Amino acid sequence: MTRHVLCIDLGTSDILGPLSPGPAADLGVPAGIPVVAGTPDLQSAAIGSGATRDYQAHLYIGTSSWLTCHVPFKKTDLLHNMASLPSPIPGRYFIADEQETAGAALTFLRDRVLFGDNPPTSAYREFDRMAAHARPGSQGVIFTPWLYGERTPVEDRFVRGGFHNLSLSVGREDLVRAVFEGVALNTRWLLQAVEHFTRHRLEPIRFIGGGARSEIWCQIFADVLGRTIEQVADPVNAGTRGVGLLAAVALGELTFDQVPDRVRVAGSYKPDPAPKELYDNLFREFVGLYRHNRKAYARLNREHAST
Repeated sequence: MTRHVLCIDLGTSDILGPLSPGPAADLGVPAGIPVVAGTPDLQSAAIGSGATRDYQAHLYIGTSSWLTCHVPFKKTDLLHNMASLPSPIPGRYFIADEQETAGAALTFLRDRVLFGDNPPTSAYREFDRMAAHARPGSQGVIFTPWLYGERTPVEDRFVRGGFHNLSLSVGREDLVRAVFEGVALNTRWLLQAVEHFTRHRLEPIRFIGGGARSEIWCQIFADVLGRTIEQVADPVNAGTRGVGLLAAVALGELTFDQVPDRVRVAGSYKPDPAPKELYDNLFREFVGLYRHNRKAYARLNREHAST
């Protein structure tokens, strides 16, 4: 029996055809409306952040995190586990990378350390207050957010997180701020690799995801990264917004060049020069904690990571 396979080359903003009556009834929308091909979540978030021009970066902080931008070239960096992949924008690429644990570190702090099984609904707002109350540097405490291994800029399934340099003078506010700062220090490590990949300084950086709702975290990222952070309005729905913008392009109502101007920035956070030296020193120690302890992590976790 001869089998024929039909291959259709579709772009993310191509129209597949009209919506059939059955699915339209299930969705509660009119039959016959255009169905657009669409795109996965990371790609749609890149559009929804408004950072669609070459080397215009955005940072996502949710359960995990990524830092990416569009680039005009195809490239792979095996050492840092990154590559440029096809973008929803025709003929363009974006840098694919991911850090395993970001906002999940705050969830761990909430549920496993501070509040237990019944955390208050205001826990994350309380974290913002506590982090703002603590001094930059968290009394020298460094939190490493590798609670589920890491992917970039190092691919290491054995590495684990922790609080380092604890003392009896450290309070809860310091621990909370150390988590905020630890995720930002990890992002700085990734930023270093991404800027090496692009050969460009990435600034400003648009900020999306649940983490972008926190004003204190926006400022901490600005200070730790040494980059202007642009807090995108309604940052949690960046992916949904990206899908809508792609549909607008498909219908001819918008062009990709117009996308950045259609995404509103709610706030801009400039780096404070006062803690720069402090964060530079903490970053060196942060990376050093991995380099000096990675073999111990492997010895401790090889058996558990293989099951």
